[in-house]
This record gives sequence, structure tokens and C-alpha cells, in this order.
Amino acid sequence: MNRRTILVLGLLSAALATAPSQVGLTQSNLLIGSWKLNLAKSKFSPGPPPKSQTLNFEGAGQDLKNTADTVDAQDQVIKVVFMHIYDGKPHPTTGNPLFDATTYTRVDDHHVKWVRSKADKPIQTGSNEISADGKTFTVSTEGMGANGQPISSVAVYEKQ
Repeated sequence: MNRRTILVLGLLSAALATAPSQVGLTQSNLLIGSWKLNLAKSKFSPGPPPKSQTLNFEGAGQDLKNTADTVDAQDQVIKVVFMHIYDGKPHPTTGNPLFDATTYTRVDDHHVKWVRSKADKPIQTGSNEISADGKTFTVSTEGMGANGQPISSVAVYEKQ
């Protein structure tokens, strides 16, 4: 074999060796950046909706850190930090008294299922979906809210 063949085979081997680690990271890569809640396209039951919310995703190794900055209906500023680790195990979530951990399970490159829990007890379940064009991120939530009342929401975010 000549040098050129060895170089091509080496590059091809390296590409194939790293490909499996990249499978399933499409959503993660598309999420990196800032997302703003579109209140007109979102639904919150029982309400009221927040006045505003921005999600900021940044890489943390092969995982993601999502900082959600919210101004609620009473003008309170809330910061919640989610670690998106797609291994089906609970990981700490800080900043919201309703839950202290979130478990993420990847369905495919554009869909993730999750469970939020407090002291190992499930409180909320939902899903994340990123659009094919990477411009819209939808978070659907079911479960218990403040004061133990049932909640149901579909929050639609747009890439900034």
C-alpha cells in the first residue's frame, strides 16, 4: 500500500470509530444556543403563563446544561438549571422547589422523554421535540404543579 492509501484508510477508520459516539447527538447539537418562549403558540393549564422565559443550552462534554431564566406572572425571577444527560438515570436539577432531579431518555434525534422527580418520586412527565429545521423547540409537560394541582402545558420556543 502506498502512503496515500494508508492515509485514506486511516482517516476512514477514524471517522468510523467516532461515528457511533455522534449518533443520537443531533438534538443536543441543535439545541445549543438561546431559545425564547413564544407565548402566543404556547398553552398553559391552569395558567397563568410566565411573562417570559429563555432557555440557554451549552455543551457540557457530551451532555448539555440548560439554564431556564423565567419571569413568572407575579414578576418573580426564577433560574432553573437542568443537566441533559441522556442515560435514563436521574440527575440533579436546581432552582425549582417542585423537583430536584430530571431523567432524560432519548427516543430519536429529535425527541426526548423525561421525568422530573422530588425525593425519587415522579412529579412531572413530558417530552422535548426539536423541529426538523432546528428553529422550534417544543416542551410538553403533564403532572403536578404548585399546591399539588394538576398541570398540562405545551411550551413552544424559537431559536434566537
